[in-house]
Amino acid sequence: MTILPATAQAAEEPNILLPPLYDIVWQLIVLIIIGLVLYKYALPKFNAILDERAQKIEEGLNAADRAKEAEALAKREAEELIQVANADAGRIRSDASEDAKSIVAAARKEAEAEAERILSNAQRQIQAERQAAEISLKSEIGILATELAEKIVGEHLKDSELTARIVDRFLDDLESETTVQES
Repeated sequence: MTILPATAQAAEEPNILLPPLYDIVWQLIVLIIIGLVLYKYALPKFNAILDERAQKIEEGLNAADRAKEAEALAKREAEELIQVANADAGRIRSDASEDAKSIVAAARKEAEAEAERILSNAQRQIQAERQAAEISLKSEIGILATELAEKIVGEHLKDSELTARIVDRFLDDLESETTVQES
């Protein structure tokens, strides 16, 4: 019998887990009102914020795409500029090399011309000095020959024509002997 009175007592007591029906109705009405207020006022603002954020993200992605395209374009332009600069540098190097060769050739020609001029001047100077030395030697030898002839003959040669002929003959003989010895 103890079991039956417990069940009868349980049927009369309200369930702790299940609230009364009026509570459920009022909670449902308040929840619907709060939902409508949120749907009417908060949800549009929330959607606007989300749309704005999505638009900013999309704009950022578009800007990133444009930046990538601009970067690729700039990279291509830089590579083209580098190629043009390398071509210009090669052309400048070849021009400089050609200029250097022409400068060296001109300097070489100028140096050869200067050396030729110096050589011809030196040869003329040597020839002039040789002629001066020959004239000087002829006059000295003539004087010596005249003095020697005077000593040998014992008289002073008073005839200048005769003296000149003797000196010339002596010098001619001396020249012929030196040319034979040089050959």
